[in-house]
Amino acid sequence: MPTSAPPPLAPAVAALRAELQAATGAIDAYDDAALVDAISELETLGRMVSAAQAALTSRLAELLAEQQAAAGARPEEIGRGIGNVVAAARRESPHRGRRHLGLARIVPTELPHTWAAWQGGRVDEWTATVIARETACLPLEHRRAVDEAVAEDPEALERLSPRQLLARLRSEAERLDPAACVARRRLAEGERRVTLRPAPDSMTWLTALLPVKDGVAVYATLTKEADISRAAGDSRTRGQVMADGLVAAVRERPAREHREYADETGGDPPTVPRQPVELGLVMSDAALFGGADDDAHLEGFGPIPAELAREIVCGALTDEEELSIRRLYASPTTGELMSMDSRRRTFRGSLARFIRLRDRTCRTPWCDAPVRHIDHVEDHAGGGTTSAANGAGLCEACNYAKTALRWRARAERDGSVTTTLPTGHTTSSRPPPVATITRRRLPPLVIDYILTG
Repeated sequence: MPTSAPPPLAPAVAALRAELQAATGAIDAYDDAALVDAISELETLGRMVSAAQAALTSRLAELLAEQQAAAGARPEEIGRGIGNVVAAARRESPHRGRRHLGLARIVPTELPHTWAAWQGGRVDEWTATVIARETACLPLEHRRAVDEAVAEDPEALERLSPRQLLARLRSEAERLDPAACVARRRLAEGERRVTLRPAPDSMTWLTALLPVKDGVAVYATLTKEADISRAAGDSRTRGQVMADGLVAAVRERPAREHREYADETGGDPPTVPRQPVELGLVMSDAALFGGADDDAHLEGFGPIPAELAREIVCGALTDEEELSIRRLYASPTTGELMSMDSRRRTFRGSLARFIRLRDRTCRTPWCDAPVRHIDHVEDHAGGGTTSAANGAGLCEACNYAKTALRWRARAERDGSVTTTLPTGHTTSSRPPPVATITRRRLPPLVIDYILTG
Protein backbone atom coordinates (compact mmCIF):
# COMPACT_ATOMS: atom_id res chain seq x y z
CA MET A 1 0.00 0.00 0.00
CA PRO A 2 1.18 3.55 -0.58
CA THR A 3 2.97 5.17 2.31
CA SER A 4 3.00 8.81 3.38
CA ALA A 5 5.94 11.10 2.70
CA PRO A 6 8.95 10.59 5.00
CA PRO A 7 8.67 12.68 8.23
CA PRO A 8 11.52 15.10 7.32
CA LEU A 9 9.86 15.97 4.00
CA ALA A 10 6.15 16.18 4.83
CA PRO A 11 6.41 19.00 7.43
CA ALA A 12 8.74 20.97 5.17
CA VAL A 13 6.32 20.72 2.23
CA ALA A 14 3.36 21.68 4.44
CA ALA A 15 5.23 24.67 5.87
CA LEU A 16 6.30 25.80 2.40
CA ARG A 17 2.73 25.62 1.13
CA ALA A 18 1.49 27.69 4.05
CA GLU A 19 4.21 30.30 3.57
CA LEU A 20 3.55 30.59 -0.15
CA GLN A 21 -0.19 30.93 0.35
CA ALA A 22 0.36 33.67 2.93
CA ALA A 23 2.89 35.48 0.74
CA THR A 24 0.80 35.39 -2.44
CA GLY A 25 -2.22 36.57 -0.49
CA ALA A 26 -0.44 39.85 0.23
CA ILE A 27 0.97 40.65 -3.21
CA ASP A 28 -1.05 43.88 -3.44
CA ALA A 29 1.38 45.38 -0.95
CA TYR A 30 4.44 44.64 -3.16
CA ASP A 31 6.00 47.33 -5.32
CA ASP A 32 7.41 46.56 -8.78
CA ALA A 33 10.92 45.79 -7.53
CA ALA A 34 9.59 43.44 -4.85
CA LEU A 35 7.47 41.61 -7.43
CA VAL A 36 10.50 41.07 -9.66
CA ASP A 37 12.52 39.79 -6.70
CA ALA A 38 9.70 37.44 -5.68
CA ILE A 39 9.37 36.02 -9.18
CA SER A 40 13.13 35.44 -9.33
CA GLU A 41 13.22 33.75 -5.93
CA LEU A 42 10.33 31.45 -6.83
CA GLU A 43 12.07 30.53 -10.08
CA THR A 44 15.16 29.48 -8.10
CA LEU A 45 12.94 27.55 -5.69
CA GLY A 46 11.16 25.81 -8.55
CA ARG A 47 14.48 24.68 -9.99
CA MET A 48 15.60 23.32 -6.62
CA VAL A 49 12.28 21.48 -6.25
CA SER A 50 12.72 19.82 -9.67
CA ALA A 51 16.21 18.70 -8.62
CA ALA A 52 14.75 17.24 -5.42
CA GLN A 53 12.19 15.38 -7.55
CA ALA A 54 15.05 13.96 -9.62
CA ALA A 55 16.82 12.71 -6.49
CA LEU A 56 13.62 11.07 -5.24
CA THR A 57 12.99 9.57 -8.67
CA SER A 58 16.45 8.02 -8.76
CA ARG A 59 15.93 6.41 -5.36
CA LEU A 60 12.46 5.16 -6.34
CA ALA A 61 13.94 3.53 -9.44
CA GLU A 62 16.56 1.77 -7.32
CA LEU A 63 13.94 0.40 -4.92
CA LEU A 64 11.58 -0.86 -7.62
CA ALA A 65 14.45 -2.42 -9.60
CA GLU A 66 15.64 -4.21 -6.44
CA GLN A 67 12.12 -5.53 -5.83
CA GLN A 68 11.85 -6.78 -9.40
CA ALA A 69 15.21 -8.52 -9.17
CA ALA A 70 14.29 -10.12 -5.82
CA ALA A 71 11.05 -11.42 -7.37
CA GLY A 72 13.04 -13.24 -10.05
CA ALA A 73 12.46 -10.94 -13.01
CA ARG A 74 14.67 -11.57 -16.02
CA PRO A 75 17.48 -9.02 -16.54
CA GLU A 76 15.78 -7.53 -19.60
CA GLU A 77 12.57 -7.03 -17.57
CA ILE A 78 14.16 -5.19 -14.65
CA GLY A 79 13.14 -1.55 -14.83
CA ARG A 80 10.00 -2.16 -16.85
CA GLY A 81 7.14 0.13 -15.89
CA ILE A 82 9.16 2.37 -13.56
CA GLY A 83 8.82 5.34 -15.90
CA ASN A 84 5.05 4.89 -15.81
CA VAL A 85 5.08 5.03 -12.00
CA VAL A 86 7.04 8.29 -12.16
CA ALA A 87 4.57 9.64 -14.72
CA ALA A 88 1.61 8.81 -12.48
CA ALA A 89 3.28 10.56 -9.52
CA ARG A 90 3.93 13.69 -11.58
CA ARG A 91 0.57 13.51 -13.39
CA GLU A 92 2.24 13.52 -16.78
CA SER A 93 2.39 11.23 -19.80
CA PRO A 94 4.44 7.99 -19.55
CA HIS A 95 6.76 9.35 -22.25
CA ARG A 96 7.63 12.33 -20.06
CA GLY A 97 7.86 10.05 -17.04
CA ARG A 98 10.53 7.97 -18.77
CA ARG A 99 12.40 11.16 -19.68
CA HIS A 100 12.34 12.31 -16.05
CA LEU A 101 13.58 8.87 -14.99
CA GLY A 102 16.45 8.80 -17.48
CA LEU A 103 17.55 12.28 -16.48
CA ALA A 104 17.41 11.43 -12.76
CA ARG A 105 19.65 8.42 -13.34
CA ILE A 106 22.24 10.18 -15.49
CA VAL A 107 22.79 13.70 -14.18
CA PRO A 108 23.73 12.97 -10.51
CA THR A 109 26.22 10.25 -11.47
CA GLU A 110 27.66 11.32 -14.82
CA LEU A 111 27.31 15.14 -14.83
CA PRO A 112 28.31 16.25 -11.33
CA HIS A 113 28.79 19.95 -12.15
CA THR A 114 25.43 20.17 -13.88
CA TRP A 115 23.86 18.37 -10.92
CA ALA A 116 25.36 20.87 -8.47
CA ALA A 117 24.08 23.81 -10.54
CA TRP A 118 20.64 22.21 -10.75
CA GLN A 119 20.45 21.54 -7.01
CA GLY A 120 21.51 25.12 -6.32
CA GLY A 121 18.75 26.54 -8.53
CA ARG A 122 21.16 27.91 -11.14
CA VAL A 123 19.67 25.88 -14.03
CA ASP A 124 16.31 24.26 -14.63
CA GLU A 125 15.39 20.73 -15.62
CA TRP A 126 15.35 21.57 -19.34
CA THR A 127 18.92 22.89 -19.24
CA ALA A 128 20.05 19.71 -17.52
CA THR A 129 18.19 17.74 -20.19
CA VAL A 130 19.99 19.60 -22.99
CA ILE A 131 23.40 18.96 -21.43
CA ALA A 132 22.62 15.26 -20.95
CA ARG A 133 21.25 14.95 -24.49
CA GLU A 134 24.13 16.70 -26.22
CA THR A 135 26.74 14.57 -24.44
CA ALA A 136 24.90 11.25 -24.79
CA CYS A 137 27.10 10.12 -27.69
CA LEU A 138 30.34 10.55 -25.71
CA PRO A 139 32.17 8.03 -23.52
CA LEU A 140 31.91 8.74 -19.81
CA GLU A 141 35.31 10.44 -19.44
CA HIS A 142 34.57 12.84 -22.30
CA ARG A 143 31.07 13.48 -21.01
CA ARG A 144 32.47 14.50 -17.64
CA ALA A 145 35.07 16.69 -19.35
CA VAL A 146 32.34 18.57 -21.25
CA ASP A 147 30.36 18.86 -18.02
CA GLU A 148 33.36 20.39 -16.29
CA ALA A 149 34.10 22.82 -19.14
CA VAL A 150 30.51 24.03 -19.46
CA ALA A 151 29.04 23.77 -15.96
CA GLU A 152 31.97 24.16 -13.55
CA ASP A 153 31.13 27.86 -13.19
CA PRO A 154 27.38 27.89 -12.34
CA GLU A 155 27.09 31.65 -12.72
CA ALA A 156 28.52 31.55 -16.24
CA LEU A 157 26.28 28.59 -17.08
CA GLU A 158 23.22 30.48 -15.86
CA ARG A 159 24.00 33.39 -18.19
CA LEU A 160 24.11 31.25 -21.35
CA SER A 161 21.11 31.48 -23.67
CA PRO A 162 19.73 28.18 -25.08
CA ARG A 163 21.42 28.78 -28.42
CA GLN A 164 24.74 29.68 -26.76
CA LEU A 165 24.55 26.58 -24.56
CA LEU A 166 23.97 24.33 -27.55
CA ALA A 167 26.88 25.87 -29.45
CA ARG A 168 29.20 25.49 -26.47
CA LEU A 169 28.21 21.86 -25.87
CA ARG A 170 28.61 20.87 -29.51
CA SER A 171 31.94 22.65 -29.78
CA GLU A 172 33.35 20.86 -26.73
CA ALA A 173 31.97 17.49 -27.83
CA GLU A 174 33.42 17.77 -31.34
CA ARG A 175 36.78 18.86 -29.94
CA LEU A 176 37.00 15.85 -27.61
CA ASP A 177 35.50 13.12 -29.81
CA PRO A 178 34.73 14.09 -33.43
CA ALA A 179 34.15 10.45 -34.42
CA ALA A 180 31.38 10.07 -31.84
CA CYS A 181 29.70 13.23 -33.10
CA VAL A 182 29.76 11.94 -36.67
CA ALA A 183 28.29 8.62 -35.53
CA ARG A 184 25.57 10.47 -33.68
CA ARG A 185 24.72 12.52 -36.76
CA ARG A 186 24.45 9.35 -38.86
CA LEU A 187 22.15 7.84 -36.24
CA ALA A 188 19.99 10.97 -36.19
CA GLU A 189 19.65 10.88 -39.99
CA GLY A 190 18.24 7.38 -39.65
CA GLU A 191 15.50 8.73 -37.38
CA ARG A 192 14.02 11.08 -39.98
CA ARG A 193 10.24 11.06 -39.89
CA VAL A 194 7.02 12.99 -40.40
CA THR A 195 4.59 13.58 -37.53
CA LEU A 196 1.16 15.14 -37.14
CA ARG A 197 -0.18 17.03 -34.10
CA PRO A 198 -3.42 18.91 -33.51
CA ALA A 199 -3.24 22.69 -33.58
CA PRO A 200 -5.78 25.29 -32.43
CA ASP A 201 -8.82 26.14 -34.58
CA SER A 202 -9.02 22.70 -36.26
CA MET A 203 -5.60 23.03 -37.86
CA THR A 204 -2.63 20.67 -37.72
CA TRP A 205 1.13 20.86 -37.32
CA LEU A 206 2.66 18.59 -39.97
CA THR A 207 6.30 18.29 -38.94
CA ALA A 208 9.16 16.72 -40.85
CA LEU A 209 12.42 15.82 -39.10
CA LEU A 210 14.99 15.78 -41.92
CA PRO A 211 18.75 15.83 -42.42
CA VAL A 212 19.87 19.45 -42.52
CA LYS A 213 20.62 19.55 -46.25
CA ASP A 214 17.21 18.10 -47.14
CA GLY A 215 15.32 20.34 -44.73
CA VAL A 216 17.06 23.47 -45.94
CA ALA A 217 16.55 22.46 -49.59
CA VAL A 218 12.81 21.85 -49.13
CA TYR A 219 12.34 25.14 -47.30
CA ALA A 220 14.37 27.04 -49.88
CA THR A 221 12.32 25.54 -52.72
CA LEU A 222 9.02 26.48 -51.08
CA THR A 223 10.33 29.97 -50.32
CA LYS A 224 11.49 30.52 -53.90
CA GLU A 225 8.15 29.38 -55.33
CA ALA A 226 6.31 31.66 -52.90
CA ASP A 227 8.43 34.65 -53.89
CA ILE A 228 7.77 33.99 -57.60
CA SER A 229 4.02 33.69 -57.03
CA ARG A 230 3.90 36.83 -54.93
CA ALA A 231 5.89 38.77 -57.53
CA ALA A 232 3.39 37.63 -60.18
CA GLY A 233 0.53 39.17 -58.21
CA ASP A 234 -0.66 36.26 -56.06
CA SER A 235 -2.83 37.73 -53.31
CA ARG A 236 -2.07 34.98 -50.82
CA THR A 237 0.45 35.59 -48.05
CA ARG A 238 3.91 34.11 -48.35
CA GLY A 239 3.12 31.51 -45.71
CA GLN A 240 -0.12 30.52 -47.46
CA VAL A 241 1.65 30.05 -50.78
CA MET A 242 4.31 27.87 -49.14
CA ALA A 243 1.71 25.73 -47.34
CA ASP A 244 -0.42 25.29 -50.46
CA GLY A 245 2.68 24.46 -52.47
CA LEU A 246 3.67 21.75 -50.04
CA VAL A 247 0.23 20.13 -50.19
CA ALA A 248 0.14 20.34 -53.97
CA ALA A 249 3.62 18.84 -54.31
CA VAL A 250 2.66 15.79 -52.26
CA ARG A 251 -0.90 15.18 -53.44
CA GLU A 252 -0.60 16.15 -57.11
CA ARG A 253 2.78 14.65 -57.89
CA PRO A 254 1.45 11.41 -59.52
CA ALA A 255 -0.88 13.35 -61.83
CA ARG A 256 1.90 15.74 -62.81
CA GLU A 257 4.31 12.88 -63.54
CA HIS A 258 1.68 11.20 -65.73
CA ARG A 259 1.17 14.40 -67.72
CA GLU A 260 4.92 14.83 -68.19
CA TYR A 261 5.22 11.22 -69.37
CA ALA A 262 2.47 11.75 -71.93
CA ASP A 263 4.06 14.97 -73.19
CA GLU A 264 7.49 13.35 -73.59
CA THR A 265 6.42 10.06 -75.21
CA GLY A 266 3.22 11.05 -77.01
CA GLY A 267 1.48 7.99 -75.59
CA ASP A 268 -0.74 7.19 -72.69
CA PRO A 269 1.06 6.83 -69.37
CA PRO A 270 1.14 3.41 -67.72
CA THR A 271 -1.80 2.71 -65.46
CA VAL A 272 -0.90 3.14 -61.81
CA PRO A 273 -3.50 2.04 -59.26
CA ARG A 274 -4.65 4.91 -57.10
CA GLN A 275 -3.67 4.41 -53.50
CA PRO A 276 -6.70 4.98 -51.28
CA VAL A 277 -6.38 7.20 -48.24
CA GLU A 278 -8.93 6.57 -45.49
CA LEU A 279 -10.24 9.28 -43.20
CA GLY A 280 -12.23 7.88 -40.29
CA LEU A 281 -14.84 10.38 -39.07
CA VAL A 282 -17.09 9.66 -36.07
CA MET A 283 -20.03 11.95 -35.29
CA SER A 284 -23.48 11.74 -33.77
CA ASP A 285 -26.68 11.69 -35.81
CA ALA A 286 -27.76 14.88 -34.03
CA ALA A 287 -24.58 16.62 -35.19
CA LEU A 288 -25.03 15.47 -38.79
CA PHE A 289 -28.77 15.91 -39.29
CA GLY A 290 -29.99 18.05 -36.41
CA GLY A 291 -27.45 20.85 -36.37
CA ALA A 292 -26.18 19.91 -32.89
CA ASP A 293 -22.78 21.16 -31.78
CA ASP A 294 -21.41 17.78 -30.67
CA ASP A 295 -17.73 17.54 -31.52
CA ALA A 296 -16.87 14.95 -34.14
CA HIS A 297 -13.71 12.84 -34.01
CA LEU A 298 -11.29 12.56 -36.92
CA GLU A 299 -9.00 9.55 -36.64
CA GLY A 300 -5.34 10.51 -36.42
CA PHE A 301 -6.21 14.06 -35.36
CA GLY A 302 -8.81 14.26 -32.59
CA PRO A 303 -11.95 16.33 -32.01
CA ILE A 304 -13.17 18.73 -34.69
CA PRO A 305 -16.21 21.07 -34.72
CA ALA A 306 -19.50 19.63 -35.97
CA GLU A 307 -19.64 22.28 -38.71
CA LEU A 308 -16.28 21.14 -40.10
CA ALA A 309 -17.36 17.48 -39.91
CA ARG A 310 -20.53 18.24 -41.88
CA GLU A 311 -18.41 20.08 -44.43
CA ILE A 312 -16.12 17.05 -44.84
CA VAL A 313 -19.09 14.70 -45.33
CA CYS A 314 -20.78 17.01 -47.85
CA GLY A 315 -17.51 17.37 -49.71
CA ALA A 316 -17.13 13.59 -49.90
CA LEU A 317 -20.62 13.31 -51.41
CA THR A 318 -19.79 15.77 -54.18
CA ASP A 319 -16.19 14.74 -54.94
CA GLU A 320 -14.95 11.48 -56.41
CA GLU A 321 -14.67 9.81 -53.04
CA GLU A 322 -16.15 6.61 -51.67
CA LEU A 323 -18.16 6.80 -48.48
CA SER A 324 -19.20 3.93 -46.24
CA ILE A 325 -21.19 4.15 -43.01
CA ARG A 326 -21.20 2.05 -39.84
CA ARG A 327 -23.80 2.66 -37.16
CA LEU A 328 -22.67 2.57 -33.53
CA TYR A 329 -24.59 3.42 -30.37
CA ALA A 330 -23.51 5.49 -27.38
CA SER A 331 -24.62 5.19 -23.78
CA PRO A 332 -27.66 7.39 -23.02
CA THR A 333 -26.12 8.35 -19.66
CA THR A 334 -22.41 8.90 -20.36
CA GLY A 335 -22.21 9.43 -24.12
CA GLU A 336 -19.49 6.75 -24.40
CA LEU A 337 -19.64 4.13 -27.14
CA MET A 338 -21.41 0.98 -25.97
CA SER A 339 -19.83 -2.45 -26.02
CA MET A 340 -19.69 -5.27 -28.53
CA ASP A 341 -18.28 -8.73 -27.85
CA SER A 342 -16.17 -11.30 -29.66
CA ARG A 343 -15.33 -14.97 -29.13
CA ARG A 344 -11.83 -14.54 -30.50
CA ARG A 345 -8.68 -14.63 -28.40
CA THR A 346 -7.33 -11.44 -29.98
CA PHE A 347 -8.94 -8.14 -30.85
CA ARG A 348 -9.46 -7.96 -34.60
CA GLY A 349 -11.74 -6.54 -37.25
CA SER A 350 -14.77 -4.56 -36.18
CA LEU A 351 -14.10 -5.05 -32.46
CA ALA A 352 -10.57 -3.65 -32.75
CA ARG A 353 -11.83 -0.69 -34.77
CA PHE A 354 -14.61 -0.10 -32.25
CA ILE A 355 -12.11 0.10 -29.36
CA ARG A 356 -9.88 2.46 -31.35
CA LEU A 357 -12.83 4.74 -32.01
CA ARG A 358 -13.96 4.57 -28.39
CA ASP A 359 -10.59 5.21 -26.71
CA ARG A 360 -9.08 7.47 -29.44
CA THR A 361 -5.71 7.71 -27.64
CA CYS A 362 -3.84 5.54 -25.14
CA ARG A 363 -6.05 4.84 -22.11
CA THR A 364 -3.23 5.50 -19.63
CA PRO A 365 -3.97 8.75 -17.75
CA TRP A 366 -2.12 11.77 -19.18
CA CYS A 367 -0.86 9.75 -22.17
CA ASP A 368 -1.95 11.20 -25.51
CA ALA A 369 0.04 8.75 -27.64
CA PRO A 370 -1.74 7.04 -30.56
CA VAL A 371 -3.27 3.62 -29.95
CA ARG A 372 -0.83 0.98 -31.21
CA HIS A 373 -1.94 -2.09 -29.24
CA ILE A 374 -5.40 -3.30 -28.26
CA ASP A 375 -5.13 -5.69 -25.35
CA HIS A 376 -7.09 -7.24 -22.49
CA VAL A 377 -7.46 -5.19 -19.32
CA GLU A 378 -7.68 -8.39 -17.29
CA ASP A 379 -5.42 -11.01 -18.86
CA HIS A 380 -7.01 -13.64 -21.06
CA ALA A 381 -5.01 -16.29 -19.20
CA GLY A 382 -6.62 -15.12 -15.96
CA GLY A 383 -10.15 -15.37 -17.31
CA GLY A 384 -10.46 -11.98 -18.99
CA THR A 385 -12.86 -11.93 -21.92
CA THR A 386 -12.17 -10.65 -25.42
CA SER A 387 -14.78 -7.90 -25.28
CA ALA A 388 -15.02 -4.18 -25.59
CA ALA A 389 -15.58 -3.90 -21.84
CA ASN A 390 -12.33 -5.78 -21.15
CA GLY A 391 -10.37 -4.24 -24.01
CA ALA A 392 -8.27 -1.10 -23.96
CA GLY A 393 -6.39 0.85 -26.58
CA LEU A 394 -2.80 1.47 -25.47
CA CYS A 395 0.42 2.78 -26.90
CA GLU A 396 3.19 0.22 -27.25
CA ALA A 397 5.19 1.42 -24.23
CA CYS A 398 2.19 1.43 -21.85
CA ASN A 399 1.10 -2.02 -22.97
CA TYR A 400 4.53 -3.43 -22.13
CA ALA A 401 4.69 -1.51 -18.85
CA LYS A 402 1.56 -3.20 -17.48
CA THR A 403 3.32 -6.58 -17.63
CA ALA A 404 5.82 -5.47 -14.97
CA LEU A 405 5.89 -6.86 -11.43
CA ARG A 406 2.81 -6.13 -9.27
CA TRP A 407 0.90 -4.19 -11.93
CA ARG A 408 -2.82 -5.00 -11.83
CA ALA A 409 -5.71 -3.69 -13.89
CA ARG A 410 -9.44 -4.16 -13.48
CA ALA A 411 -12.35 -3.30 -15.79
CA GLU A 412 -15.12 -1.65 -13.79
CA ARG A 413 -18.85 -1.95 -14.48
CA ASP A 414 -19.14 1.74 -15.28
CA GLY A 415 -16.70 1.37 -18.21
CA SER A 416 -13.65 2.74 -16.42
CA VAL A 417 -10.35 0.91 -15.93
CA THR A 418 -8.63 0.93 -12.53
CA THR A 419 -4.88 0.31 -12.56
CA THR A 420 -2.90 -0.50 -9.41
CA LEU A 421 0.76 0.49 -9.58
CA PRO A 422 3.57 -1.54 -7.96
CA THR A 423 3.62 0.99 -5.10
CA GLY A 424 -0.06 0.39 -4.31
CA HIS A 425 -1.29 3.69 -5.76
CA THR A 426 -4.23 3.51 -8.16
CA THR A 427 -5.20 5.42 -11.27
CA SER A 428 -8.49 5.36 -13.17
CA SER A 429 -9.36 6.16 -16.76
CA ARG A 430 -12.45 6.05 -18.92
CA PRO A 431 -13.04 6.68 -22.63
CA PRO A 432 -14.12 10.14 -23.73
CA PRO A 433 -17.78 10.74 -24.61
CA VAL A 434 -18.67 10.92 -28.29
CA ALA A 435 -22.11 12.53 -27.96
CA THR A 436 -23.74 15.20 -25.85
CA ILE A 437 -26.42 13.64 -23.67
CA THR A 438 -29.91 15.08 -24.01
CA ARG A 439 -33.31 13.78 -22.90
CA ARG A 440 -34.03 10.96 -25.31
CA ARG A 441 -35.37 7.45 -24.85
CA LEU A 442 -32.99 5.73 -27.27
CA PRO A 443 -29.21 5.79 -27.05
CA PRO A 444 -27.67 8.42 -29.33
CA LEU A 445 -26.76 7.11 -32.77
CA VAL A 446 -23.12 7.59 -33.70
CA ILE A 447 -22.15 7.42 -37.36
CA ASP A 448 -18.71 6.18 -38.34
CA TYR A 449 -17.80 7.39 -41.82
CA ILE A 450 -14.95 5.93 -43.83
CA LEU A 451 -14.01 8.45 -46.51
CA THR A 452 -11.72 7.06 -49.20
CA GLY A 453 -10.13 9.54 -51.56
